Amino acid sequence: MKLKITTIGNSAGVILPRELLTRLRVDKGDSLYAAELPDGIKLMPYDPEFDRQMKIAEQVMRERRDLLRKLADS
Repeated sequence: MKLKITTIGNSAGVILPRELLTRLRVDKGDSLYAAELPDGIKLMPYDPEFDRQMKIAEQVMRERRDLLRKLADS
């Protein structure tokens, strides 16, 4: 899919076709995150850093389930 860079005010931007928005499951006003990969740039509808932090939190919650339950009860 070829995208064209266009002028938006004093900045430059890319207009994403409806088909691409649908495939990314995003709409106007949503955020996209870009990650630089060895072979290019990847656009994602989620923040990979937040995803990494949530995986760590889930691991801590599993490992410390009893302690967290006691804290919640007090």
